[in-house]
Amino acid sequence: MAPVAVPTLEELSISEKEKKPEVVEDEEDGDDDDDAEGDEAPGSGDAKKKKKKKKSKKKKSATVVQSEPPRVGLSKIFKNGVYPAGQEVEYKNDTTSRISSAEMREKERLAQEDPSIRYQNIRRAGEVHRQVRAYAQKNIKPGMKMIDIADMIENGTRALVEEDGFESGIGFPTGLSVNEVAAHYTPNPGDNKVLQNGDVVKVDFGVHVKGRIVDSAFTLNFGDPAWDKLLEAVKDATNTGISEAGIDVRLCDVGESIQEVMESYEVEVNGKTYPVKSISNLNGHSIAPYSIHGGVGERPGKSVPIVKQHGSDLDTQKMEEGEYFAIETFGSTGRGRVMEEGACSHYALSQHAPERYSGHHQSAKSLLASIRRNFGSLPFCRRYLEHVGEKNYLLALNTLVKENIVMDYPPLVDPVQGAMTAQFEHTILLRPTCKEVVSRGDDY
Repeated sequence: MAPVAVPTLEELSISEKEKKPEVVEDEEDGDDDDDAEGDEAPGSGDAKKKKKKKKSKKKKSATVVQSEPPRVGLSKIFKNGVYPAGQEVEYKNDTTSRISSAEMREKERLAQEDPSIRYQNIRRAGEVHRQVRAYAQKNIKPGMKMIDIADMIENGTRALVEEDGFESGIGFPTGLSVNEVAAHYTPNPGDNKVLQNGDVVKVDFGVHVKGRIVDSAFTLNFGDPAWDKLLEAVKDATNTGISEAGIDVRLCDVGESIQEVMESYEVEVNGKTYPVKSISNLNGHSIAPYSIHGGVGERPGKSVPIVKQHGSDLDTQKMEEGEYFAIETFGSTGRGRVMEEGACSHYALSQHAPERYSGHHQSAKSLLASIRRNFGSLPFCRRYLEHVGEKNYLLALNTLVKENIVMDYPPLVDPVQGAMTAQFEHTILLRPTCKEVVSRGDDY
């Protein structure tokens, strides 16, 4: 069941600027004198002649628009600092009239006065994601190296978000997982893998502004058009998760609804029918500032399952007002479970990493300091280490992984031969009045 878009109503607005993000035009002032009365001409008696001064036209400077490839920072386009809101969706089965409640509207107004939770940060990240992926969707083609696709997306993200250390930048490494690989593949330096005709590729990338991360993904099919049915199943399942999500909704109930929709689909390829399965050991997640999976200190984040849970696995935790979630679903024509396989490219600092390295490897100590300085708790990959100037770091990185100071996340693969996987994902914000699908666009 697809979410129902709520019209933008005046009473939902935090301010007039919130209601109508505008792209500003600059104007140059010119002379705009009125007609002036001239002096009396000789011999004209009382008759007066009027002289007209020419009006100089006002010059309008061109509206700033996005370039191709995208390289114009969004602050130069949205000069008033107000970015487009995502899709605003009324809470399902809302019996409290949150959307029209004066109390809830006041809570939203107060939230905007707190710089740590201002919606403009997450909306700016959402608009960066929309513009970067629009270009990527038009330009990703078979025959391209995966590393060039990653650079296309990441260079656009860095430019549009106006990368500035921990103020704004990339949220996590760009995932470009192909076919049976469901997640956690990004090319390492020197990787010459090429996108092929016949491939189904998952494109998963993130953007952050002041630690507020937008996490959104889509799938492109360069193979048999019959695989489009798999993409349709996963997209429908993701939209079902968005529809079911809400304040005080149990996580297990969202997962059950997702699986029911996902597994109502099947795919017929070359005369063989494959049931679509939710990948049972993958899930969505909460998102906290600078924490992609929502953990803060010793408190773990919440997981949003994509299958029905049973017994001791039943997660009855509830979604809460003000929380951010990545509603993320994966479908497969194989086993419906993934395992770690292949060269690792994704890493993140452990939540339990010591402030200072006490081991005997000087290179590991130096690399740990660089990771803290450049990435903090945000995930990174080997290409990002090289981007910040690290060289000859593999031994040090492997040492930090071995000592559980840095966590490694290898590619996740459905092991059934010929299995095909797909992914769609959106970031949602559970506002007091409604839920906002921050990353929603015209594409998905």
